[in-house]
Amino acid sequence: MYSLARPLLFAFNAERAHGLGLKGIELAYRSGALPLLAPAVTPMPTRVLGLQFPNPVGLAAGLDKNGEHIDALLALGFGFVEIGTVTPRPQAGNPTPRMFRLSHHRAVINRLGFNNQGVDALVRNVERAQRKSGLLGINIGKNKDTANERAADDYLYCLERVYPLADYITINISSPNTAGLRELQEEQALRQLIGSLRERQESLGAQHGKRVPMLVKVAPDLSDEDIDAVARVLTDLSVDGVIATNTTVSRISVQDHRHANETGGLSGAPLMGQATTVLRRLRTRLPDNMPLIGVGGILSGADAVAKMSAGASLVQCYSGLVYRGPELIGECVEAMRRRREAPSRGSVEPA
Repeated sequence: MYSLARPLLFAFNAERAHGLGLKGIELAYRSGALPLLAPAVTPMPTRVLGLQFPNPVGLAAGLDKNGEHIDALLALGFGFVEIGTVTPRPQAGNPTPRMFRLSHHRAVINRLGFNNQGVDALVRNVERAQRKSGLLGINIGKNKDTANERAADDYLYCLERVYPLADYITINISSPNTAGLRELQEEQALRQLIGSLRERQESLGAQHGKRVPMLVKVAPDLSDEDIDAVARVLTDLSVDGVIATNTTVSRISVQDHRHANETGGLSGAPLMGQATTVLRRLRTRLPDNMPLIGVGGILSGADAVAKMSAGASLVQCYSGLVYRGPELIGECVEAMRRRREAPSRGSVEPA
């Protein structure tokens, strides 16, 4: 079905197609037609972060920023869906056009800029969701007009609002589309921010009677020394897990494309090698019991297995769905199942 729909979606600009795609998935879900769009995914129970995932393949943040399509997206077969990035106050994001397909490279450039309706709207949407299957991650950030010196206030506000509703929470300090955000990955700034969030996480756990894992999402553009510094801080502060990686500002692999000079984060196939290299280095620098989620450039089951081989316990897709459609989910699950059942088993913890 997606092979028929894709040419129609690609006739629209990338952001318009994004919105139409979500509406189409929602309509198919509500009408009972989703099985025609998304092949059934055989369960592959996977225990990570103290949570039981129906399978280890998730949706990366950015597709459903406001949590308006949680049930429909989970029904596609994802083991988990991550919504956001959400900020304390609504914001429109960057001026349009701000999203571009690089079809020859199976890539996307976006500079959306945390466009979202604010955390209160997201909370209402999550509360309405039925969530019959799969787990929910919520990705939080700061408003663009909040100075980095006050960034912790924004993250703490969002953390408190989403804590009771999330299965896990992601701290996004790595988007290239909010000016200065990536400066929060510098060692001292990172230690201060994550230290404050870890303290609040523990107090919220006592308050709500449950401990919600907190992960940090990092950029693929860090130097080896920066990766080591990030790993050192996250280890010292006993963060629950790391998502590697966000989009890249590099254009080396797409420099021949007419959109190569567009600012923003590049995702899709060209990101695979760079993101996996960061993932692999983090795996060697972080404690064995700190899980990694591999994201960036997954367009096939083989790509998902490569993330496992580099140390990922779970994987996430986003741009791959643009080019492959929902069949990518099941393909990744089956490839990861074969990898798990092979004599040389990966880092995914069986159920």
